[in-house]
Amino acid sequence: MLSLRQAVSVIVHDAAQDKVATVHYANDSWAKEPTWMIPGGQVEETDRTLDEAAARELREETGLVVDPADLRLVHTIQVRAGWDGQGPFLLHVFATATWSGEPVNAAPAKHLAVVWSPAGRLPTPMFPTSHAALTAHLRGGRGFSTHGWDGPGADPRALARS
Repeated sequence: MLSLRQAVSVIVHDAAQDKVATVHYANDSWAKEPTWMIPGGQVEETDRTLDEAAARELREETGLVVDPADLRLVHTIQVRAGWDGQGPFLLHVFATATWSGEPVNAAPAKHLAVVWSPAGRLPTPMFPTSHAALTAHLRGGRGFSTHGWDGPGADPRALARS
């Protein structure tokens, strides 16, 4: 049975510079070492819609401001094991090329840094769901993937390295 738990992430792509906003996550609840990811987080009960949740998470983590109407759903990932050990969730990944502000580490208790990273040389190690969504989006690939459901030994904490 599929859980109704939801999470969101945002790919902020500066096409002119071919860079994406990335977060260096320091908290050890997901990974045993600092890990790169795209900005995002949980959908909260107070969020009315997924795109509003994504805009809120982007602002809370990076200081970047985006109108939810400027977000486009580009990828969904069915994740078997969540960050909190509470089972499956769906991660909805949005993309935007329109925002205001410059990236700042707006959540220093959770993150080491928030920076623009070259789209062709993503930082490593990168959390696998962020890596899957980014690479699929940048290559124009499929808008759905899974994580942790892919056979015996699939490790939801495995880190993508490019």
